[in-house]
Amino acid sequence: MDVRERLDALEAIRALKARYCRHIDTKQWDRLRGLFAAGARFEGFGSAPDGADADTFVAGVSTRLAEAVSVHHCHTPDIVFLGPDRARGVWAMQDFLEWPQAIRLKEAPEARGFIGHGHYEEEYVREGGTWKMNFLRLTRLRIDPLPAGGIFPNAAALRPASPDWLDT
Repeated sequence: MDVRERLDALEAIRALKARYCRHIDTKQWDRLRGLFAAGARFEGFGSAPDGADADTFVAGVSTRLAEAVSVHHCHTPDIVFLGPDRARGVWAMQDFLEWPQAIRLKEAPEARGFIGHGHYEEEYVREGGTWKMNFLRLTRLRIDPLPAGGIFPNAAALRPASPDWLDT
């Protein structure tokens, strides 16, 4: 890859990750599914078993987060290219997940939610000229359960996302 191709690919992968976070938090499940390569696999997620394919992952995350407020932030990507159509990356991450009532969570039993810190380890492939996620592993360094009383906001005070804001 020449410098221009590498920079274009880096920006495309960064935009791909931004869409991943936004589509989960705004519950755009069909758009989320479109970010994954045909053979994508997942590890370390509470919403799908290790080795799950993209359909299983999206079904699991959409069910698990249906009533939750979620906020995903990913920072400081470290991306390396393994070839012109394949790359790997590590992203620092923080997620905030809160349900309107206490539920049974593997990460924080009997809590209304948690704030998690860790990393995404990912692999990307370019299919038909478009970068897609082909492997995602979530690793966690710390999980802070939310207090029993919760901090669930008044939904009427929130401004909903504009799912089609970037559509042209």
